[in-house]
Amino acid sequence: MDRDALVSHWFELTRERMPALASERGWPVRFDHCFQRILLDNAVGAKWSDHIASPAYKNAPVRVLQDAIDIGEACAAGRAELAAFNRLSLEWRGKL
Repeated sequence: MDRDALVSHWFELTRERMPALASERGWPVRFDHCFQRILLDNAVGAKWSDHIASPAYKNAPVRVLQDAIDIGEACAAGRAELAAFNRLSLEWRGKL
């Protein structure tokens, strides 16, 4: 998948699908920027902004963007727990 297609997928996933699923799934977040934080942090394995210049969708390596999308797709499909990824993200950010 080329970068433009990945970015389109990224925004559709984090701005539309995941927020629409939030209340149905009982997820701890509901806003697009929260989903983006969680997915990017987990794709990087740390606070993403310590490793990628903002805006991430323009500056993240393609592999990181694809990994973030894969995590989001797994959560959306019910194959992974968003709450667990959120906890990791918050730990990396010193919020827990």
